[in-house]
Amino acid sequence: MIERSVRDVGTIIREGTAIDRAIEAARRRVVRRHQQLGIPLVIWDGSRVVEVLPETVAVPEEQPASPLRP
Repeated sequence: MIERSVRDVGTIIREGTAIDRAIEAARRRVVRRHQQLGIPLVIWDGSRVVEVLPETVAVPEEQPASPLRP
């Protein structure tokens, strides 16, 4: 079993880095999946919903994970 450090939820929310990493990872997965399936992504563009061809969206580079802090 992998041992992970336990941190206070309030600290995680205040720092925001773990949340930001999770959102970016989800974005990478969604863009890649839409590219694999060839279906448009539906995004909010200012004041309206638009469809974007998946090949026009760059997949963000994965950032190296920072070590867990106790």
